[in-house]
Amino acid sequence: MGIVLKNVSYKHSPYDKEYFFNNINLEIDNNTICGIMGKSGSGKTTLLEILSGINKPTTGEVLINYVDINKEDYRKNIGIIFQFPEEQFFEIDVKNEIEFAAKNYHVKRSRLKEVLKVVGLQESILSRRLDSLSNGEKRLVAIASILIYNPKIILFDEPTIGLDYKNKKKIINLIKELKNRYDKTIIIVSHDIDLLYLLCNDLIVLSEGKVILYGDTDSVFNEIDTIKKYDIQIPRILKFTNYLKDNKDIKLLPCKTINDLIKEVYRNV
Repeated sequence: MGIVLKNVSYKHSPYDKEYFFNNINLEIDNNTICGIMGKSGSGKTTLLEILSGINKPTTGEVLINYVDINKEDYRKNIGIIFQFPEEQFFEIDVKNEIEFAAKNYHVKRSRLKEVLKVVGLQESILSRRLDSLSNGEKRLVAIASILIYNPKIILFDEPTIGLDYKNKKKIINLIKELKNRYDKTIIIVSHDIDLLYLLCNDLIVLSEGKVILYGDTDSVFNEIDTIKKYDIQIPRILKFTNYLKDNKDIKLLPCKTINDLIKEVYRNV
């Protein structure tokens, strides 16, 4: 069944006259990567917070495999990585920060070395202060602190923002591994359209609290007129393939990476 939003409405404040989200119904499959995109103020982060259980719907339900996520013992099935990881840190050093979640959810701390290996960090980092870490290291520690209690669903708010190319690539490869090797369901909010096109199986497009488009990634980006209407960019790879199709009468198979695109271009010349 996966994640289901059933007749979800939401007000930022009980004093608001109108709902920001009004009667939203969505289904997100298990073991998939789903992206949420839209302009600033469209409701991306608000939807992520509802999916995480941080904010409860004003009306309606959020279900994971038929169970309401707001049941206290079910929250451990969800982990969220904030846009700025330091906002979710509770401790001073790395070891205590990762173990904090283990204590909170009553799981064995013996998984500490295992989760460090998954995110690609050396054990020597455990003794370091969190404020001494680079942006990339903070992001990986935040992910490790989620993985130690092994949630089924991981939510990312702008997972690669502020990272250099090397660290951005690490995060991208880690997200792929979490889905493909560890069977996680991943939901990503990002302004990086190229990142969403590369990673996501499905996309949700929001505008002013409304779901404008929802479906598999290729189908969503085939709705070019709608995408442009809501001032959303087209992925660069897709722009190039559309240019070749419209101006050179060269039709390429869908490509998600530059390497695949180069191979496909050579195949057609």
